Amino acid sequence: MMYNLALTQTEAPDGIAVRSPFDGTLVGTVVETCATGVNVLLERARRGAQIARALPRHKRAATLEKAAAAIEAGREDFALLIVKEAGKTITQARKETTRCVNTLKLSAEEAKRNAGEVIPFDAYAGSESRQGWYTREPLGIIAAITPYNDPLNLVAHKLGPAIAGGNAVLLKPSELTPLSAIKLVEVLVESGLPEEIITVAIGGAELGKALVAAKDVRMISFTGGFATGEAIAKTAGLKKLAMDLGGNAPVIVMENCNFDVAVEACVSGAYWAAGQNCIGTQRILIQRPIYEQFKTKFVAETRTLKTGNPLDGDTDVGPMICEKAVVRAVVMVDRALAAGATLLCGHKPTGNLYPPTVLENVPTSCDVWGEEVFAPIVILQPFDGLADAIDLANSPEYSLHAGIFTNDLEGALEAASKIEAGGVMINDSSDYRFDAMPFGGFKYGSMGREGVRFAYEDMTQPKVVCINRLKP
Repeated sequence: MMYNLALTQTEAPDGIAVRSPFDGTLVGTVVETCATGVNVLLERARRGAQIARALPRHKRAATLEKAAAAIEAGREDFALLIVKEAGKTITQARKETTRCVNTLKLSAEEAKRNAGEVIPFDAYAGSESRQGWYTREPLGIIAAITPYNDPLNLVAHKLGPAIAGGNAVLLKPSELTPLSAIKLVEVLVESGLPEEIITVAIGGAELGKALVAAKDVRMISFTGGFATGEAIAKTAGLKKLAMDLGGNAPVIVMENCNFDVAVEACVSGAYWAAGQNCIGTQRILIQRPIYEQFKTKFVAETRTLKTGNPLDGDTDVGPMICEKAVVRAVVMVDRALAAGATLLCGHKPTGNLYPPTVLENVPTSCDVWGEEVFAPIVILQPFDGLADAIDLANSPEYSLHAGIFTNDLEGALEAASKIEAGGVMINDSSDYRFDAMPFGGFKYGSMGREGVRFAYEDMTQPKVVCINRLKP
């Protein structure tokens, strides 16, 4: 297969070494794709687009179903690879692998059912003699750029719908975690996907810029940070853009909630994947009458979490992806403390292990309040009325998910209506996600949706066929 890749267990002078975030051991080496070689990749992708378009829907579906079955059968191998290259705990990695299986199965179903529909031309005066339909046609070549935090399932969320829609893909996974993506592509090819349909390219910003700027690329599907998203938008030219640019999830805890359920869900939602989770709970807004009680229990539960080796079954929080990520988290917390915030626990890193950290009294002017921390850091903030909580929840300029815990249906629906977010989870943490639901941001930088059906529709285009029944 022509992936311009070489998976090895030794250092390669011209390659990218993939190392464990936990202990720095070498997991593998991949050959770097040079930005100057993009024309070769595009030529292959053009062939892939022709092959993909001609592939019948039943074959697209069969390939995706077979790949899902193969990943399910090799679930433990995939999970171990995620742990080694991304640092997720083994429990979390197993869950990600299961979600990847679901994503591919959903994509197979989409290939078979979402092909278009009949258009009622005779519903309009003057069109009585016409009948027809529209089909959903592939865009052609899609550039998919994926991050490190979900190195398997976020890749599946781009490849699955693209394959279902008859597209070719130029896939650029994070150079920090490319191995799970490569393994997924290998399984797809072994399951019957023509190998030209997916072209993997691994490298840094210059490679990404070259892929994004290529005229033959008809869509960019990107998951990552705002700065990179802005750069992509400036470089892309006339093509479709779908971007998941992160979040800053608020969760509102009302005094009439199921208290124990709220605490447990907020702890889980805050520290999953060491906080490297775009819908992870970052700001917990607690109604004042239960604030002290919630704080006491939340901090106590946080202190029980074990931070350590992600391969150990009892580890709750594994390492962050790299030293740079840890330093960024430390700096953000230090700034908040200097501005008057109070540290309740955590903030004592060891290597890439950053312990779950809880803050209160954080000024809203601090970047730890207004930006995505992407670390196991949580802010506790009291409020009086629901309107105040909604104002606090909506204060950042971008948003993905939010949550509210309450036993008052009217209050829950008011919050769902007024919170500016792509999803509002009622009596659930902000980090709940089902792979079939539409997923994306609100406000600044929001464009496109993931979730298999919605990504599939973004990755296809309608074509109308209209027949005029001419009278003799």
